[in-house]
Amino acid sequence: MMTVTAPAKINLSLRILGKREDGFHEIDTVMAPLDLADEIHFANSRTTTLLCDAPGVPTDESNLVMKAVRLFEREYGKKAKQKINLVKRIPAGAGLGGGSSDAVQTLLALNEIIGTGYSSEKMAALAAELGSDTSFFLHPAVSRCTGRGEQVEPLEALAGWTSPIVVLKPSFGIATPDAYRRWADSRPVEGFSYAEQNADGVILVNDLERPAFEKYPFLGMMKQWLLRQDGVKGALMSGSGSSMFALTGSPDEAQAIAQKAVAELDSTLFVWTGIVNPQ
Repeated sequence: MMTVTAPAKINLSLRILGKREDGFHEIDTVMAPLDLADEIHFANSRTTTLLCDAPGVPTDESNLVMKAVRLFEREYGKKAKQKINLVKRIPAGAGLGGGSSDAVQTLLALNEIIGTGYSSEKMAALAAELGSDTSFFLHPAVSRCTGRGEQVEPLEALAGWTSPIVVLKPSFGIATPDAYRRWADSRPVEGFSYAEQNADGVILVNDLERPAFEKYPFLGMMKQWLLRQDGVKGALMSGSGSSMFALTGSPDEAQAIAQKAVAELDSTLFVWTGIVNPQ
């Protein structure tokens, strides 16, 4: 058996530069890993099957883990034959990259289990086929990602930077294609802040907040609420949402905000506190 962890990410910044000819959007984003992670267990089997402990998460060919398996099998030329058990801790539809992270860790695990010895360049090419943010998860560290997200450059200036964080996600998720599709025609909602924030030298901004807050005003309300809390250095939506996060001064402050959010905002919120860019 082999067990691997698949970390979540947040977008510290996300700028959309325009629509590309291939249908994707040109972006400039800074991503950072969290110590929130899924677990994936692998065991040799006669066939490949996927199990998951989270209700509503598909275990058929639509899951990115299975897509990663099939992609690996295409290159390998044989069946992988693994029983895969996915333990979900990263919520879906949250803008935290859980599906992409799971897929990349599956590729890396199969390369080790089967002993194919594919190079890092080969693994990067395979990962890029699975999505725009997958390349980041090959070597998760604070990085600037450009192109459609597949061009990853670690930011040495932020290599040692870390922060306590609180993450809040409502019961609904946001489909990434829908968020990008509505970006060009979206308008700011009065009363919500979209300006850049400087959190101890880290710039926080997300162009996808505009379409998200326009369609889901509760997310804008969550951000404004977070910005009013003691100890918050900056608050932002991650990726295409629907997760909102706040960088705080201490783990105790993050925990207090999490408890207060459940009491004041929504008792059904997914709440998590931990560390950005754990060292």
